[in-house]
Amino acid sequence: EVPGMCGVVEDGIVEGFFGYEAGQSCVGDHFQWFVENCTPADYRAEADARGIDLHALLTEKAERLKPGESGLIALDWWNGNRSVLVDVDLTGMMVGMSLTTRPEEIYRALIEATAYGTRMVIDTFEESGVPVDEFYAAGGIAEKNPFAMQIYADVINREIKISGSPQAPALGSAMFGAVAAGRAAGGFDTIQEAAAVMAKVKDYTYRPAAENARTYDRLFAEYRTLHDYFGRGTNEVMKRLKHIRKEARK
Repeated sequence: EVPGMCGVVEDGIVEGFFGYEAGQSCVGDHFQWFVENCTPADYRAEADARGIDLHALLTEKAERLKPGESGLIALDWWNGNRSVLVDVDLTGMMVGMSLTTRPEEIYRALIEATAYGTRMVIDTFEESGVPVDEFYAAGGIAEKNPFAMQIYADVINREIKISGSPQAPALGSAMFGAVAAGRAAGGFDTIQEAAAVMAKVKDYTYRPAAENARTYDRLFAEYRTLHDYFGRGTNEVMKRLKHIRKEARK
């Protein structure tokens, strides 16, 4: 058993293995919220003048910062927490803001926060006796944002391999469809056979940078302190604030 996991099913993915389900409630939406609601007009004007979107501009600026340089740390609970706290009433938090804080620093802190959330999931698996030997990423961020993927590799301190298909869930469905058809109908008799032919990874990976990983170890320790303080019942201020807001809106 792994605390805070959303489900575990024997034979649920591959026969003979247990499939564990864990996830985060907010990753890409997290960054989109910031771009839509918190980006200054001069940043929008610069992006327009250069013919790039705001994500690209903020990424470019955030990439110039060193880990820890912003002095910020965030809790990635803008849409509650799915794993490992399983609590939709938790909310986001940003610590370390000052009058010198820049938008790209906040943007980077939000990316880092989702990476810390991923590490919490990984650490919880391992602390419960379920090893995480390999890490694969798929989808939009994995395909489009090398900067974010490098942060993930540095924070979790693991090599990250990238799915060869940008539509990995659809490919997985096709693989199981081929197994359902069977070899006699042009498919495969096992998912292992299908994967050997149909599944691919890209020819590059993201490897953690040792110096960055050391800094992120220190920052993650702070994240975990905040995570447990606000998420495990020591201080339920987030829920009290929600209650007060609900009363005010009546």
